[in-house]
Amino acid sequence: MTEPDAAPSSEPSADHSGTPSAAPGETPGADTGASRRPRRRHQVGGGNGARARGRHRGGADERFGATVDALGSIARDGAAVSASIIDTSTGKALLAVDDTLVQPVASLGRVLLLIEVAAQLEDGRLHGDRLQRMARDTATGAGLWQFLQEPTMQVPDLATLVGATADAWAMNALLSTVGIDAVRQRAEALGIDRAALIDRVRDRRGPDDAPDASVAPAGELAWLMRGLALGEVVDEAVSNRVLGWLSLASDTTLVAGSFGLDPLAHRALDHGLQAVVVTGSSTGVRAEAGILRGPGSSVSYAVTVTFDDATLQRRLAVVEALRTMGTEVLEAVHTPARR
Repeated sequence: MTEPDAAPSSEPSADHSGTPSAAPGETPGADTGASRRPRRRHQVGGGNGARARGRHRGGADERFGATVDALGSIARDGAAVSASIIDTSTGKALLAVDDTLVQPVASLGRVLLLIEVAAQLEDGRLHGDRLQRMARDTATGAGLWQFLQEPTMQVPDLATLVGATADAWAMNALLSTVGIDAVRQRAEALGIDRAALIDRVRDRRGPDDAPDASVAPAGELAWLMRGLALGEVVDEAVSNRVLGWLSLASDTTLVAGSFGLDPLAHRALDHGLQAVVVTGSSTGVRAEAGILRGPGSSVSYAVTVTFDDATLQRRLAVVEALRTMGTEVLEAVHTPARR
């Protein structure tokens, strides 16, 4: 990976995405053009429904001791925690803490939406279509489109807004266009069993609405990010489009807050580091999935936390725990992968 020659376009490509399209020593997208399933995590124990064990269940790489302690601390305070760290190159599990626990992840499910948008752009079902900003798409959450004068935008530009700012209006417009059923079917085809985008972004959720916009277990999110890094999500072209959009993300307040990168410009290699990060935040929810590539190795990770958000102290404790995880992720990518 090299620094992009020019500013990123709204149509990211493998050559100019500035994203980790492959782990060291692996060839991405060997089956380009064919749908591929991300490699699934190994289960510990026998029989159906075996659970991937985390430290609290008997195993974790010794490099993540402080992470286990920090996550355990907020769990003892009542938070529900799911976390997974895997070596991108080897697929080895480095940390698994209740990594099959399905939790709300706020808008983090937009990754699944962007995968379907990218796939439809690649196969020609979507082009440079301009979508109209509709009253049904309004939401006062994150994003910029609600503050812009332009009432219509092209699909790739809306995807860029979603990747960069989790733009609520852009997400809703794209979801209305591709359809939530298509997003679900794509996830199923990729072997994603539990992570799901289940509703549009809403200011209020009534009794007839889904209780959350998206849900996911950390283990599945980490493996999805690894699949993107290796060019295995649908194919290399789709994976690179999605990584290009996500590489623009401006929220580095959680795990990635420990990486020391410029939060507004981290597509290029910086001190030997390159990151792709996607977060989800709402009242009582903090979640992040990402890829960090460093001088020694690359890891794919995810963490989801639901907690009592009654006090600022509890919220800050969650953020501190996630940044502790980030510090050890950063340290891990400075050493070669252990096979």
